[in-house]
Amino acid sequence: MPGPASEPTLGSGPGPVPEPTPAPYGPPRSVLAAWFSVLVLGSAALAWSAVTGVLSGGEGSAGPGPAPEWLDGAGGVAVVTALTWLLATRIAGRALIWAALALVLAAGSLVIGGRVLPTGAAVITCVVGGVYAVMVTVPAVTWWRAVREVLVSTLVAVVTAFAAVGFEPTVVPERFDLVALLLALGLVFTVVYRLGAGLHGLGRRGLIAVAIGLAVLVATLAYAELLRRYGAQAFVSTVLDFADATSERIGAFPRPLVVLLGIPALVWGTHLRARRRQGWWVCAFGVAATVPLATGLVAPDTSYAAAGLRAAYSLVLGLVVGYLVIRADLALTGPKGRRGRRAEEAGPHRPEPRRFAEL
Repeated sequence: MPGPASEPTLGSGPGPVPEPTPAPYGPPRSVLAAWFSVLVLGSAALAWSAVTGVLSGGEGSAGPGPAPEWLDGAGGVAVVTALTWLLATRIAGRALIWAALALVLAAGSLVIGGRVLPTGAAVITCVVGGVYAVMVTVPAVTWWRAVREVLVSTLVAVVTAFAAVGFEPTVVPERFDLVALLLALGLVFTVVYRLGAGLHGLGRRGLIAVAIGLAVLVATLAYAELLRRYGAQAFVSTVLDFADATSERIGAFPRPLVVLLGIPALVWGTHLRARRRQGWWVCAFGVAATVPLATGLVAPDTSYAAAGLRAAYSLVLGLVVGYLVIRADLALTGPKGRRGRRAEEAGPHRPEPRRFAEL
């Protein structure tokens, strides 16, 4: 007599293994509200310090006096601690342990002082904020929803930028940007390796997308470094003159890495995640936008207005490039015709946990 039918196990039978349905809820609301309060208070302290610094900067200014000297550091510590907890919660890490470690290291760098420790705290702040700005996104069925996710990431990166300045780092801007970007890439690819089902889950299209992203990243960084060190003087002067002339006319020059790679990766990656988990591999290159935005204020001669314009120009141009990438992807792989695209948008999509829940 045959025994009772046994439940199928993952990978025990032929055919694709269905993705598990994610838990719909995140951490308790009271805990989440407490950490968001820390984040908001830290951001408010940094904003107050920045505003009072600008208003009282000129001689004979009638604005309020400067904020207390400790306010910047306290705000930076609060922001990096809250972002660390949010990131660890999002990637299923030991949130309290990592948040406590971030608090001790950030506060210790301010108490001990010097040049190395505050600069290291600023780097870690940019790395944590830049990676969390990518992890906090959710799948986007349409381009407009992808724009919303990019704006959420940009907001996190802006808060991170003020927190990094709060540590008053001593930096060489190019080296600071490069170190923060490489560390963020290492962290985000480690996380995405699990979320994207490993390298074997990439598939041919995913492998091509990752290869293109790496090529653009390496080419942009290497080309900029070669221009600074070994480029022909006439050509380098032409490029710099063009950037300076553009900045004089419109106030700033957009960052090529953000426009060509970072923002398009966030747009296309969040759109792709609505259909395939391999979209996480594309989203990983979003740190090429969030980290440069987070480090945009650390240069000593950078004003808030110039940094804001540079971020805005990069954001707008990057969204346009991302739209073109999505249209090209749908033209090659999506359903044909407007009716088919609407049916796909209205149809079932790959589920993911909520924005602040564990992935």
